[in-house]
Amino acid sequence: MPGILPAVVEVSGSNLVLVVIVAVIALGALAMAAMFRQQVLAAGEGTDNMRRIAQAVQEGANAYLTRQFRTLAIFAAIAFFALMALPADDWSVRIFRSVFFLVGAGFSASIGYLGMSLAVRANLRVAAAAETEGRNPAMNIGFRTGAFVGMATVGLGLLGASVVVIAFQDEAPKVLEGFGFGAALLAMFMRVGGGIFTKAADVGADLVGKVEQNIPEDDPRNAATIADNVGDNVGDCAGMAADLFESYAVTLVAALILGSQAFGDKGLVFPLIVPAIGAITAVIGTYLCRPKEGENGLTTINRAFYLSAAIGAVASAIAAFVYLPGDWSDLGSGVEADLAPPLFAAGAVVIGIVLAAAILALTGYFTGTDHRPVNDVAKTSLTGHATVILSGLSVGLESAVYTAIVIGAAVFGAALLAGGTTGLALFAVALAGCGLLTTVGVIVAMDTFGPVSDNAQGIAEMSGDVGVAGAQILTELDAVGNTTKAITKGIAIATAVLAASALFASYTQSAFDEIGANASADLLDSFQVYNAKLIVGALLGAGVVFLFSGLAINAVGRAAGAVVFEVRRQFREIPGIMEGTGRPEYGRVVDIVTRDSLRELATPGILAILSPIAVGFGLGVGPLAGFLVGAIASGTLMAVFLANAGGAWDNAKKLVEDGHYGGKGSEAHAATVTGDTVGDPFKDTAGPAINPLLKVMNLVSLLIVGAIVNLSYGASENDAVRIVIALLAAGGIFAAVFISKQRTSAMHDEPEAAAVDAAA
Repeated sequence: MPGILPAVVEVSGSNLVLVVIVAVIALGALAMAAMFRQQVLAAGEGTDNMRRIAQAVQEGANAYLTRQFRTLAIFAAIAFFALMALPADDWSVRIFRSVFFLVGAGFSASIGYLGMSLAVRANLRVAAAAETEGRNPAMNIGFRTGAFVGMATVGLGLLGASVVVIAFQDEAPKVLEGFGFGAALLAMFMRVGGGIFTKAADVGADLVGKVEQNIPEDDPRNAATIADNVGDNVGDCAGMAADLFESYAVTLVAALILGSQAFGDKGLVFPLIVPAIGAITAVIGTYLCRPKEGENGLTTINRAFYLSAAIGAVASAIAAFVYLPGDWSDLGSGVEADLAPPLFAAGAVVIGIVLAAAILALTGYFTGTDHRPVNDVAKTSLTGHATVILSGLSVGLESAVYTAIVIGAAVFGAALLAGGTTGLALFAVALAGCGLLTTVGVIVAMDTFGPVSDNAQGIAEMSGDVGVAGAQILTELDAVGNTTKAITKGIAIATAVLAASALFASYTQSAFDEIGANASADLLDSFQVYNAKLIVGALLGAGVVFLFSGLAINAVGRAAGAVVFEVRRQFREIPGIMEGTGRPEYGRVVDIVTRDSLRELATPGILAILSPIAVGFGLGVGPLAGFLVGAIASGTLMAVFLANAGGAWDNAKKLVEDGHYGGKGSEAHAATVTGDTVGDPFKDTAGPAINPLLKVMNLVSLLIVGAIVNLSYGASENDAVRIVIALLAAGGIFAAVFISKQRTSAMHDEPEAAAVDAAA
């Protein structure tokens, strides 16, 4: 690539000491996570009835994740050996790339599982604290639960990256490709599976309970309530925690690949220093999150975020000036920008931190109950279901444009710092991603707070052991949690875009390195902007995003249909449910949703892995670059649209339930429930799953680019093998989608039979 040549770097002396310090900070973050966990578990567990309900949720969540991990182990084993077959400088790199693929996958799975396991224990403690101690202790328990997940995320991410840098030196970027791919692959599957589970249970529970039976959301007479609460944990806790962890890992991978080529040995160290600072500021943010009397909970959490982000920005800038030399020639990379290295690096990091703050404010405006967009959606409920749907779609579409502009401005601003040097511009984008990483600890804490407070309210309502004052506290915390979940989805999207952009830069850098090795003018020509195949690739990339989203939403619809039929059957066949004398079969619904969500995992996963293989081997390196650009651009807009439309519908429903526009039981309430059920798979399944989709496709492309070049040009050119690989990948995609559509047909033809089969 113009401006940067491959560099051979060695981390030694003071640089090695700094990386060891980063590893120690990572261990410290894990120690803080353990302390926060103990603080949560030390809180009171409430009544026997609360504990019994919480135990059912715990058992359901554990059973689901155990079955999911068994399913994913098959994919991990295949990927382990597939990575071994891809080109690398020597066999040691191949072996350890595959080994650290398993490490990344294991870390991602661990983050998801650990977050879920504490969340299902924290929910009843929050409910108990709201009843016996008041709002502030309840909120502290919820946020400390999130802080545990946040510190575990940054701790494991930093530990994995720093250990690889210490052990593998200049080969670290290649080995880290496996680490990032493992984290991304597991996160995507957990996001998709957890998202289908949680929204199938939620939509099914609402359609029968609220709409047909006119009973409250967490009424124990509804057989889907336990599954709904399980879903909050396997989707929002396990899924989002794994998602943000893989964003953390993947951004570090891209930054280290580009940094080693731009800054030499300091390029392998500085991208580790920035998130290490973030680990420290996350602890500060956690302790700053102390609610004041009479203060809205969202104000408290936002204050903690903004203060920790500001401290991180200042500390990162100081680190840049202390660590980096004042002149480009001292870096020995052969490139330079108009700004001195410290200004260049500090500016890029600060842009990433400012982006996080801007996304927080923007998403909060479009999804918060105190702002006009949500109020307008709620107001349209007075005129019917259709207008609620239309107004929510409008909010999602409009907010996607503004968010894309903000993210685009951040990417462009970071690139401007390079003064026209292409390679440095790409590294600047990666450094902006590292800046965003400084906020991840608090972001994960904000996200986990949402499902914990939601579950706490559910346990309170199902147990009947919380009085009016405690219930009001939990309602307030649930509303705060809804907004924090929406905000963290917005920031997760921004993180995904920066990570995917940096990975795309790594892909193009690797391709140009191969050009040097093959000395092929034909390959260089394949990167020309006006190559028609690039347009085809871009259209295919955008198409994959739309197909992926459609598959995810359709999967929720199928699974939710099975839940609806089962809950209806129980109301019809089990005597005394509505009177409170009969007990619903909660476990039956959990089993249905577990089986359906795991069955639906394969098709989106196959699409994400095989589509870049089909395009790359079939059309070439340049069209694959166009494919990735198309996916990143359309994926950004689609993810924001789905997340914010769903968030607006959800909070519009809560406004009506709080007594506006007729309150619960009114026609307006029924209209907003319709909007919420449509928005659930938007914001909690398809939208969040696009984040890991983008990174999985970019990582697959990065891993296969060497093989594509070798089979396309030079002495190893073999069009027959290349086309066969492309056709096999395309055939795999077609078969997976076809099988998925057959399941749809079965549900439409015999809905009652399909529900019975799913329950069997």
